[in-house]
This record gives sequence, C-alpha cells and structure tokens, in this order.
Amino acid sequence: MLVSGLLMLSLSAPASWAQTVFTSTLEDQQSVSVTVYNNGQGLVREQRQIQLPSGTGELRFMDVASAINPVTVSVKSLLSPDSFFISEQNYEYDLISDSKLLDKYVGKQLKIEQWNEFQDRKELTEATLIANNGTPIYKIFDQIYLGHPGTVIVPEIPGNLIEKPTLTWEFENRSEAPQELEVTYLTGGLSWKADYVVTLDDKDEALDLASWVTLDNTSGTGYVNAGLKLVAGDVNRVMQAPMAKYGNVRAEMMMMADARAPQFQEQAFFEYHIYDLQRKTTLKNNQTKQINLIEAFGVKAEKEYRVQGNGYYWTQPLRGEASKDAVEVYVSFKNSESNKLGMPLPAGIMRFYKKDASGAAQFVGEDSIQHTPKDEEVRMKLGKAFDITSERIQTDFRQLTNNLYESEWEITLRNHKKDPVTVKVFEPINGNWKILTASHKETKVDAFTVRFDVLIPSDGEVKLKYRVQVGI
Repeated sequence: MLVSGLLMLSLSAPASWAQTVFTSTLEDQQSVSVTVYNNGQGLVREQRQIQLPSGTGELRFMDVASAINPVTVSVKSLLSPDSFFISEQNYEYDLISDSKLLDKYVGKQLKIEQWNEFQDRKELTEATLIANNGTPIYKIFDQIYLGHPGTVIVPEIPGNLIEKPTLTWEFENRSEAPQELEVTYLTGGLSWKADYVVTLDDKDEALDLASWVTLDNTSGTGYVNAGLKLVAGDVNRVMQAPMAKYGNVRAEMMMMADARAPQFQEQAFFEYHIYDLQRKTTLKNNQTKQINLIEAFGVKAEKEYRVQGNGYYWTQPLRGEASKDAVEVYVSFKNSESNKLGMPLPAGIMRFYKKDASGAAQFVGEDSIQHTPKDEEVRMKLGKAFDITSERIQTDFRQLTNNLYESEWEITLRNHKKDPVTVKVFEPINGNWKILTASHKETKVDAFTVRFDVLIPSDGEVKLKYRVQVGI
C-alpha cells in the first residue's frame, strides 16, 4: 500500500519553511526481517512502498521501535537509488501523555468538564492553565485554583506531540514512480537465549536433547510476519544494551516434542553462527516467544564422579579430624554428527531430567553451557552424589627445607550404591612436585594437577594413599 496520510504545516510558518509533510505507517510495509543478538539488541530491516512527489519535503516514518538507536539508521531506495536522498533526520520521541499535553497548554485556555450532582447534568468551566508542576494550577474568573475536580478538555493535540516514536526525514525525491525504501536500524529490547532440556536414560549412558529459543521483545513495536535470524556469539559493543528479562521455558512442552525437520538452518557467519528460521513469525511487543531449535535422540553420554582437592594442602600441616570432600556428579557428551548432534550449540542453560520408577520425569540438576562448536565436548555439573562419600586425612608432613615439603595422604572413598562406581580424584598441586609413592596409578592432567581413578565396589570402601614432594 502507499503512503497513508498527507498533512500541511501551519500557514503562520515562514514561506521558505512551508513544505509538504508525508507520513508512512505499517500499512506501507512490504516486508520486515529481524536479526536478534544474544546481548539485548536486534537489527531491524523493513521495506515500505511510498508514493512521493518529485521535489523536497518531510517524511514521517512511523511505527519504529521506541528503543531504536537513531544513529544506526540507514535508508536507501531499492528501485532507483540515485533518485532519493535524505538531507536531515530527526528522531521524534516526545510522545503524547496527559502531563505533556497539559505542559503544552500552559498559558492557554481550556475547559474542565464536571458533573453537577444536584442538577444531574454536565457543566463546562473555562479555565486558563497557568502552571503544571505536579499539580495543575488554573485561573478561573480571576481566582487561582490549585487543582480542580473534573475532566480537562483541550481543543486539539499540538503538532509537536506525536502518538508513537517516529523518524522524520527531510528528503529530496527525483522520481515520479513510487519509491520502495529499505530502512535498517539497531534497537534495544530484543534478546534471545537457548534453553535445553536433557532426559537421561535409565543407565545414564544416553540422553535425549531438546532445545528451545526464548525470544523477548520489549523494543516498543511488533514485527508481523517477519523473517527471523538469531546470531550466537559475543559481538563487541561500545555501549552494552541492557539485557531483557527472559521467560521460563516449559520443560514438559520440550520433552513432548516429536522428531521433525529442524525449524532453524544454521550457518557460520564471520566469527559467529546464524540460526535462520525457515518460516515467517510474528513478534508482538512485550511478548515472550519460544521456538524449537534443536532435537536429538539417543546421544551417547557418560556420567562421572569427581572429587576436587584444594591447592593449599601440600605446604602446611593439617591437624584434627578427617575432612570431607564433596563427590560431584558430571554428565558429558560429544557434540558430533556421529553422536547424533554436530550443530553449534548456543549458550544457555541445560536442565537434566530422568524418569523415576513410575515413569515420571524428575529434575536432577542443571548447568550453563557456553557457545559450543561442533565436535567439542560438553560437560555439565549436575550436583553432589548422595551415596558416595570422600574423607581426607594427612597422615604425615615434613618440611625438608625452607621451600621443600613432603606429605602423605589417605583418602577414604565409600560407595553405598548397588553398582560399582569409579571416582576421579583431582589434586591441584602448586609448585614443583612429584608423586613418591601411590596406591593407585596417577595421571598427570596438567602442570599442576594429578588425577587418580579409583574403582569402588558396591557397598564397598577403598583407601587411596599417596606421598608427594612439593617445592615452591
């Protein structure tokens, strides 16, 4: 459709300033697409067909996002780029409100409508508004009123107040044919994140994964039948836009999803990844929307138990009773095509579920995932083991020199489960170190970490013993 309205400036303006004012609304829109980043901003691209006469004038481009960043606006003619020029742009955001409307009528006459209970009819009182600083102050028949009961009536809306945020352009047009303008801009109030629901099998050896995109639109306008792209990655901004609040994704809805063709097509883009929705969608203002992103079934997984030591143990004597270490539970899997995945996974929260004896899915833990490329491992910490315990005691300590220490350790691991388990004990050792003796084979993980893998039988107990020399 073509431009929706035509207005004329006041005849009292100087003749050199008088010009035709055109307005363009969503009725002129031919298409719109939105690219949403995961840092609270979006890129809006829309096309409108507008009939403009040859010459100069003012075009009011309405129905833009109220959170728009005006300095990012780009305008071009798609049909005849050399025939349309913007010489000046203004962003009008002085929106109509009762307070602002009264501000415009300070020193002017208006009317106050009041109901007369005794005569059962409405009465109009003419008043002059002399101030509007919190409480309106009126002059009525040479008397000053600090406020007045009734409804205030103004004759018209001043031209410098607008109903919605508007881009105003001073333009020059050299074409008689309708112009098809493409307008792009960045706006705040658009955000997205990924939420994952993972269901473990009964042996914790495989999982089903479903991911939903949570979109939040508080940009101040809606996008009807829009193309949608999501960018995953850390895009640098000079000033970070505020993050929008995210709604909760219903886990039950995700776990009931059936296998179907992916709704998003993923592709690498610069140093990021784009997820392109393969259909149109509508993003209403002040709306949270969820769209299915990824589904995978039968993904091979591994559960592991970990005990993590502390770096200060090896250079000082520890007296007293044995200390207890938490036994933490992790689940890991490979994000590879051979493991029924292989799509770059955007950052979000993974929530894990497992069916109990009655078949009902129960929540067993969650962890955050960073942007994860394909063929990388995902490792999530779910919680602490209830039936596996770890106790640590220092059985010997010697300071050989000012910076050389020897200590001996005994770590008692107990398994109260019906099946045997392997616990990985990670010991972070600062300085120059070497294991002198050990009851179990050690693995050097890195320059400052040694790991012991300890197999514990069902309802059993195993003691890990080792002696270490540390120089700092």
